Amino acid sequence: MPDRKEVIEVAGRTVTVSNPDKVYFPRTGHTKLDLVRYYLDVADGALRGVSGRPMVLKRFVHGAEGAAFFQKRAPTSRPDWLDSVVLSFPSGRTAEEIVITDAAGLAWVVNLGCIDLNPHPIRAADLDHPDELRVDLDPVPGIGWPQIVTVALIARAVLADFGLTGWPKTSGSRGMHVYARIEPRWTFTEVRRAAVALAREIERRAPHEATSRWWKEERQGVFVDYNQNAKDRTVASAYSVRPTPDARVSTPLWWHEVPGCDPAAFTIDTVPDRYRTGGDPGAGIDAAVGSLEPLLELAAADEAAGLPDAPWPPHFEKQEGEAPRVQPSKRRSGAAASVPPPAPGKAAGPTGRRRTSMPLIEVARAASKAEAMAGLDRWKLRHPDAAALLEPADILVDSMRGRSSTWTRIRLNLRHVPEAGRPTQEPLEVDYDPWQTADG
Repeated sequence: MPDRKEVIEVAGRTVTVSNPDKVYFPRTGHTKLDLVRYYLDVADGALRGVSGRPMVLKRFVHGAEGAAFFQKRAPTSRPDWLDSVVLSFPSGRTAEEIVITDAAGLAWVVNLGCIDLNPHPIRAADLDHPDELRVDLDPVPGIGWPQIVTVALIARAVLADFGLTGWPKTSGSRGMHVYARIEPRWTFTEVRRAAVALAREIERRAPHEATSRWWKEERQGVFVDYNQNAKDRTVASAYSVRPTPDARVSTPLWWHEVPGCDPAAFTIDTVPDRYRTGGDPGAGIDAAVGSLEPLLELAAADEAAGLPDAPWPPHFEKQEGEAPRVQPSKRRSGAAASVPPPAPGKAAGPTGRRRTSMPLIEVARAASKAEAMAGLDRWKLRHPDAAALLEPADILVDSMRGRSSTWTRIRLNLRHVPEAGRPTQEPLEVDYDPWQTADG
């Protein structure tokens, strides 16, 4: 029997939803068609974040609890009314990416299995000059929501002091985003430079709550991820449903809501009613365009004071003025730095080829976070004394990007375990190789 299809009329166009009854969120029972209807309910708000922007297709063809894969290139079989644009990437490669402009485009990408929407901070009309500065607040393990709120309010104040208007939204995961519209006059490198200066200023104002340090083993508090402004980085946009068990939504907020908000209250069920009755808190974002000049002046002042450029993501080439891509601990006088040994049978260890003075070991490389965390639980059972001494920030859970999908790595920083009681590097609890199993 052929799979059922549902044909819907959207924005004067016809969109076919295949397998509309397929359950995408097993714990809530929401189907693919439920997801399509959600995006149509909040279409104006969702389009405000994605319309006219190239988009990476992050596809969950097996639902929210299945593995996702990233598709940069637009499918060859697509409607002739769907726009696209060719982007170039730091690797030198190019890709033709989807650009949606109406609610029909929203329905079409959701039918492909896109649960959340991941646009670039540029418009298709100008691919070289972002019009959005993105402040991504990412808490380290163990940091609670109140501290994230504190840092978000400080970020708002810093943006305002430098002539920019911040627009907050929950990330739909553990953190919060604050966006600011900017004039499309500056390159990605300049926008990122401004974001570094912003992150450092937030840290200066709240040194115990916020950090701008790139290396996870050096972070404390809420990380202000300036590298989300580097070229080829995307962030889940406003009104994106996230692949969480409760179908949580990345939801725009009024600033007066931020101190008392609960991100768990914003889901695929609750947000449409909130949108209909209260409107969109982000509705004015496109009218609040500001200049990066004051932040770039701050960046110049930081550089004159001796602060080098902050580390870039690892797949970027070494940049002019960038500090060495090693942890600050290596550069301290007297710090004993070495390259941690790899797990048996592996070519690279917890830090790759980088030296560190931190006692790091690697526990798991897994296709999914659940498998990696199960491996961590097994490690803890074997080493209960050491596990009891670990602090939340000592458990480094990294979402790593492979060729077309993400995988999870878990490392442990044993700095709080006395040297005599530190477990040595053992075979990985879960040993997944995304490169060996990838097609091609």
